[in-house]
Amino acid sequence: MGKCVHQKVTTHVETVVLLSHKKPDSTISVKVEFGEGEGKVPLDNIAKRAEAYKPKERVAYKMIKEYIEAKYGFKVHTAYIAEVKRSLGLPMYDAPNAVEELKQPRKHPTAEKVEAIKDALKYFGVI
Repeated sequence: MGKCVHQKVTTHVETVVLLSHKKPDSTISVKVEFGEGEGKVPLDNIAKRAEAYKPKERVAYKMIKEYIEAKYGFKVHTAYIAEVKRSLGLPMYDAPNAVEELKQPRKHPTAEKVEAIKDALKYFGVI
């Protein structure tokens, strides 16, 4: 039988980089003046445009629940919030804990709770 010989191979790699302080071939100078008047860029327009691109904060069910409890003095279940949103045709997000089949039939919120949820949705600018 032949003898098996194992060798440990170590590889050493070095990188040499030459950094230079080369001056650019050309430069472009741009002068921008902010403010009012001809040839100036108005600051308020920039702020308005930036605000328009800012993503809207997503209103969490927790925020809605806390608002209703503070204002109305009762608690609402997240399923009730989802049902009201669904009835209004609002976008729904996939819940990470969603199930194919419910263990119990869905309970429906009272008219009082529906109105409180709609009020909260208006308060947070969802509707």
